[in-house]
Amino acid sequence: MSNKPVIIPRTEHPISRKWISPNAVRVLYRLKESGHLAYLVGGGVRDLLLGREPKDFDIATDASPNEIKRIFRNCRLIGRRFRLAHIHFHDEIIEVATFRSNITDEPEAPAAAGAVVVPEPSAPAPGGEASPLLAATPVTSRPRPPRMLKTDDGMILRDNVFGTPEQDAIRRDFTVNALFYSIADYTVIDYVNGMADLRRGLIRIIGDPVVRFTEDPVRMVRAVRFAALLGFEIEARTYEALLEHKDKIALASPARMYEEVQKLFLLGEGEKTFQMMRHTGMFGVLFPHINAWIDTEADGFPQTWVGKALEWVDVCVQTGRKVEPHILFSLMFGKYIEEKWKRSRDTGMVPLDALEKAVAEFLGEVVPRVQIPRKAALAIRDILWNQGRFEKTQGKAPLYFLRRPGFADTFEYLRFTSEFTGERLELRAWWKDFIRSHPLVPGEAAPSAPAKGPARPGQPRRPDERKRRRRGPRRRGPKPLGPQA
Repeated sequence: MSNKPVIIPRTEHPISRKWISPNAVRVLYRLKESGHLAYLVGGGVRDLLLGREPKDFDIATDASPNEIKRIFRNCRLIGRRFRLAHIHFHDEIIEVATFRSNITDEPEAPAAAGAVVVPEPSAPAPGGEASPLLAATPVTSRPRPPRMLKTDDGMILRDNVFGTPEQDAIRRDFTVNALFYSIADYTVIDYVNGMADLRRGLIRIIGDPVVRFTEDPVRMVRAVRFAALLGFEIEARTYEALLEHKDKIALASPARMYEEVQKLFLLGEGEKTFQMMRHTGMFGVLFPHINAWIDTEADGFPQTWVGKALEWVDVCVQTGRKVEPHILFSLMFGKYIEEKWKRSRDTGMVPLDALEKAVAEFLGEVVPRVQIPRKAALAIRDILWNQGRFEKTQGKAPLYFLRRPGFADTFEYLRFTSEFTGERLELRAWWKDFIRSHPLVPGEAAPSAPAKGPARPGQPRRPDERKRRRRGPRRRGPKPLGPQA
């Protein structure tokens, strides 16, 4: 059944082309001039209607991915679960998707891989007879993957069924994210009563909440993120289904959840989002061990470290400072890892080995739900290991440390922990003065010992002048985490 959309003319909404990325406007007009429908969609439209600056500008069109690629030479097609086109510009990537539908005419059970297909009779050979080799030899073909693929429980694994604008709007997650802006006449098109929910400040799932959360459990995380970010409430039926089915987010891809967690806590409302995630129980599903640690008491009071760390991150984001993921996770989970580290040291383990064991245990607990990359884990380890170097304030050690890669990350951790605990405040002040009096010259590298080389520039190094590799158990710094990480 077709829903007649509500059309909001240009005079009744605040969206202007001057607030849209020039690259997005260029893509919209290029698609229109090529004879295709082209709409600005999703969060970009929502934010423009609310007077907020969008983080990105996504476009939907009736052109297929291959047609988009033919129109734009700077296009790259990506994705299997959702086939998307990325239009690359010098300083921006505009994402373009083909209108999609939840309806497919494909059979429920596609042909099995490796099915034997007998070809049609071949054309007559020059001698007048069909080639007996071609006529008799079966050809093994690989069937095309299904455009729509779900698990037995109804979770979507692949969604590449193309449809109409109406079908595309209905298959989106929340009503406030299903509004379209048409470049043809500058109207806003509303198929799902999203404008009304936008005015009421409601996050409402489109369709049956249980079915939609089962199709994609990450939608529950997104509901909390949008509510916290926009200051909205979650609509009652949506919220009840979220509480009932929150455990299903454990089924989501850990790699995808890593991206979602960054969005949760790096958009300037991380502390509020954290409290909502805790209240709904979803934080405990994503981080069960850390959630249990937060519930324990320290000196008779509940653990407040994670919340205070996110308040610190929020201030950084809101003042325009970029916070990298490894800094986020260091601040959020640093104390948890430090407590593991201390327990291992108390057993007599070498400090560096104890730290590596603590970080590896942390990864083993978190990665099954949120796939923190190895590179980020190594950075977290180095930030914690280098905290002791701040105590060395004599001689050349401070300047050498200041010029080392990663110093800024390590100092950020000191700044937060000293403010949170009230300890090392004098040390932090000393380092602030030292940093101010030793500004980094662009291109300047950390001081290092003179390299041993040939006596004359360009002279080949003789075998007896090769640097000998030192052997033995002695180490001067962290080694890569072991396989258990």
